[in-house]
Amino acid sequence: MPTYIWLVNWTDQGIRNVKETTKRAKSFKEMAEKKKGVKVKEFLWTMGRYDLVLVIDAPDDETISSLTLAVGMSGNVKQETLKAFSAQEMDQILKGLP
Repeated sequence: MPTYIWLVNWTDQGIRNVKETTKRAKSFKEMAEKKKGVKVKEFLWTMGRYDLVLVIDAPDDETISSLTLAVGMSGNVKQETLKAFSAQEMDQILKGLP
């Protein structure tokens, strides 16, 4: 299953409700795993450029895109999605190089 990294920042609405962030995280994880077949591997609150970083396994790009849109509709966060590759996957990619 592909791995994705979400780099997340709170919106104005999200920071106003920051005291609910761990509850929202738990709710998100349960919803994603139940309804989308997604596995949230890591949910980290961070200092610096991003407020949160998530490591997520999802069946495919369409599923993670749908989840991204659903979360965006909540209005609490904006996220950037990165597709990640394991060393084994990278080795397969490198085999195709000249």
